[in-house]
Amino acid sequence: MTDQNWYTISDIEKLDTPALVIYPDRVNENINVLKGMIDDVSRLRPHIKTNKCKEAALLMLEAGITKYKCATIAEAEMLGMCKVPDVLLAYQPVGPKLERFVELIKSYPETQFSCLVDNNAAAEHISKLAIENNIVIPVYIDLNVGMNRTGIKPDETAFELYEYCSELHGINLIGLHAYDGHIHDKELEVRKKRTDEAFFKVEQLQKSIKEKGYPLPVIIAGGSPTFPIHAARGVVECSPGTFIYWDRGYSLNCEEQPFLTAALVISRVISLPDETKLCLDVGHKSIAAENELTRRIFFLNAPDLVFVGQSEEHLVVEAGKDHQYKVGDVLYGLPYHICPTVALYERAITIENNQINGEWRNIARDRKITI
Repeated sequence: MTDQNWYTISDIEKLDTPALVIYPDRVNENINVLKGMIDDVSRLRPHIKTNKCKEAALLMLEAGITKYKCATIAEAEMLGMCKVPDVLLAYQPVGPKLERFVELIKSYPETQFSCLVDNNAAAEHISKLAIENNIVIPVYIDLNVGMNRTGIKPDETAFELYEYCSELHGINLIGLHAYDGHIHDKELEVRKKRTDEAFFKVEQLQKSIKEKGYPLPVIIAGGSPTFPIHAARGVVECSPGTFIYWDRGYSLNCEEQPFLTAALVISRVISLPDETKLCLDVGHKSIAAENELTRRIFFLNAPDLVFVGQSEEHLVVEAGKDHQYKVGDVLYGLPYHICPTVALYERAITIENNQINGEWRNIARDRKITI
């Protein structure tokens, strides 16, 4: 089997479609590549939102990666079930979510759970509930370095919040969190310049905090596009997530990162609407649809198909006159955005040696596991 056919499945007749498939050998290779891109594995804090399954988390844990980031209580609980040592809920828990977070901490004592905070009121609520439950919750100040969704600007207001939180009981202030997901320029030099400009204010805030006599705050920064830039700093914890499976979007936009495609969505031709068109069984429910139509899925073995329209269960494509496609043909699709695509599937079918050999349950795609 040549490398260009790495993705083909010899017993494809056993696989119903649409289906999410994972290639564990390539997942392991991506973990090794990740470790090779940084000087110290303890500076890695991968985001678990991409894979959402215990099997991938355990592969990383076995590789010596002990710190993780997540976005939901279910993702955090999945990591607790894996007995990972250190988990940051990269979210500010409010209302019932905070109550669930406290229950999570008490239910999985082998894992240290922390969370984000970006205002006094939320910090007070976290402090109050922690005291009531006789626990101490580690927190990071969430900084807005350009995403403009959550976080506080890394200036004197952030310093004031840091001081305020340091006086509260029931919480333990660990450091700063700076997610720069708005920076994803294709040119690495441009991406680096924008990343350095955003990060400069974070470094200044860290310095100011240290000068006031506080312990040096830990900084957690970046995602996949800015990972190589932050990895070179030597002192920052880095949080890539997509590396585990990779996707079409980042393979085109982050060419400097040598990760392998490790997840595909398999589709079949189910109808021939007319002499030039095909209808495939991969609709909105099967592939992340937040991008425009031409940037949702790319078929490795049918790269010239032109997308015409998509609905919940169907994708109509133009194949041209005298095409050779027939009903039942299998297409191997590379998602442009793998993270929300994984969330559409309760399980991923694993492929080894070009054959189906098992499944990984995406248990953290649900909003609740037990807590």
